[in-house]
Amino acid sequence: MVTSMKITEKNEHRVKTSYEGERLAKKMARAGIASRRDAEKMIEAGRVTVDGTKITSPALNVTEKNIITVDGKPLGKAEETRVWRYHKKAGALTTNKDPQGRQTIFELLPRGLPRLMTVGRLDFNTEGLLLLTNDGELARHLELPQNGWLRHYRVRVHGTIKAEKLKNLEKGITIEGVHYEPIKAVLENEKKEGANRWLNVTIKEGKNREVRKVMEHIGLDVTRLIRVSFGPFRLGKIPRGSLEEIPMRALKSSLGNFFKKEDS
Repeated sequence: MVTSMKITEKNEHRVKTSYEGERLAKKMARAGIASRRDAEKMIEAGRVTVDGTKITSPALNVTEKNIITVDGKPLGKAEETRVWRYHKKAGALTTNKDPQGRQTIFELLPRGLPRLMTVGRLDFNTEGLLLLTNDGELARHLELPQNGWLRHYRVRVHGTIKAEKLKNLEKGITIEGVHYEPIKAVLENEKKEGANRWLNVTIKEGKNREVRKVMEHIGLDVTRLIRVSFGPFRLGKIPRGSLEEIPMRALKSSLGNFFKKEDS
């Protein structure tokens, strides 16, 4: 049982080793409450209790024996991991709610789905593949750059394309103090729409508006941006606005290391 009402720097070491098991935020993420990062924020905000004690530091391990509540409601057990491919249209936000009243992707999803979170984001005017999952720990696993999941885009641009500038992107680039890891950008020679040309762009990090900012930096205006794949998952021929669940067999085939770690 947790006996302290608040975790402080003085007693944090004692509390974090109180139990075997797994980190509290990880358990919350596995239960589909939120991503692991957001779960940590919920803990720090005092919204989580363990055995009746409010917890304010995520540095705590818990087991199945502990009684956990979030906003006063019992934490459910982790459900089987599920992932969906969603073909996001332009003009929708990747967020649960917008203060300005703009349409969000969650308002467009079919009813009856479990609590879902997105794997990364696509900005308001970007379209294409968006992964959704009920497993916050999997979302974190896919988002972390060190896990090496590549994002591929088709990018329609307006402006003069210089091969040397595209090649230099493969060295990485720093824009207004923000460093972007190497980016591969290849011209689709057969695709031309008036003064617009299409590029195939591959990135690893997925920082905020990364593709748009990098293209602008080399003198190109992005007139359309479509994500066609994320890691091993492709957009394929899913109609715009449609949702398709990825079979468990395909998940385990593509994400074997994640599932082996979870089962160990």
